[in-house]
Amino acid sequence: MTAIGAARSGVVRSADVEAMGRQPGAGAERRQLRPTDVKRLNRMWRRRTESRLALLVESVTQPFNVGQIVRTAAAFGVERLWLAGNAAPPTHQGARKTALGTERLVPWEHAGTPAAAAQAARAAGFRLVAIELTGDAAPLHEATLDGDVCLAVGGEDHGCSPALLAAADAVAYIPQVGRVGSLNVAVAAAVALAEARRREWAAAGAARGSAGAGG
Repeated sequence: MTAIGAARSGVVRSADVEAMGRQPGAGAERRQLRPTDVKRLNRMWRRRTESRLALLVESVTQPFNVGQIVRTAAAFGVERLWLAGNAAPPTHQGARKTALGTERLVPWEHAGTPAAAAQAARAAGFRLVAIELTGDAAPLHEATLDGDVCLAVGGEDHGCSPALLAAADAVAYIPQVGRVGSLNVAVAAAVALAEARRREWAAAGAARGSAGAGG
């Protein structure tokens, strides 16, 4: 199957990506994908993505953090972004500087209080999982992230508020091995969003493998 054929079928293989990165006659030379190939690769992954993903951001006050979160949300296909507390809006000049135009790709609203934002996410059909260190939090790689999930992150200084934690359906934390107390909130959001998508893609791949073996 050619790389273009793989793109149409939705099957993603390392060989297909490698083929995209080669110029005619270049042999095994490694090079970055061209913009058109990147778009084709992204379309492949979109076809393999079915679960809805949303994000709740509470009291993240630094615009550059909000902009980075928005850019990551756009990259992982976040359907909706809810802001709560005194979170900076994506329209802030500083946020737009780091979002690099992706604020146009992620629908967002300021829902008011954390409880109101959580209620809005639940009314939209999402299960709310807060990213925070609590006594009952599960390691992110073991947390239940299947189905339609809204991940929630809290402010730079104090994390998720008690009101947000009380409204969450579950809590997960990102394991760390270094002598660091926490991650930057934009980094934490990126890790959590990536894990949610990775889990879905891995499960879909395993299901296809089982079906192929059975056939």
